[in-house]
Amino acid sequence: MINTHNQGKSRSFNPRTFDCFVPQVSAIFSLDLYQQPVSVGFPSPAEDYIEGKLDLNLHLIKNPAATFYVRVSGDSMTGAGIHSGDLLVVDRSLDPVSGRIVIAVLNGELTVKRLAFKGDRPILNAENDNYPPIEVTEPQELSIWGVATSVIHLL
Repeated sequence: MINTHNQGKSRSFNPRTFDCFVPQVSAIFSLDLYQQPVSVGFPSPAEDYIEGKLDLNLHLIKNPAATFYVRVSGDSMTGAGIHSGDLLVVDRSLDPVSGRIVIAVLNGELTVKRLAFKGDRPILNAENDNYPPIEVTEPQELSIWGVATSVIHLL
């Protein structure tokens, strides 16, 4: 049985793994977006063309009322491009379907994993071969807080 955050089930969890943040979508912070692509090979002559302003909230947040950020720690999802210290954009309004990366609470512990199913039994898969799949069985309690939609990764 999967309980989603929207269904009102709340569980205690260990906060040492995640920091949660609510986006401030009312604050508009847009930066210049240059029309000229940046070459990764040989430098090209500088262009003075600005396409317009870019507000990342418009691109990363589809449903502001149901969106939050989490900062992750650990290396179980590096194969999906999620590294320790990254921020995930999480949407609680999306259905947790097979193949999506979810924020899950398993027996009171928060984790980020790719959701799959074996029949009607949920499986939480890591994206790192050092971590085995977690097959959720009775009496384990699983709650899905939301679906990760983007990762913000600092270089």
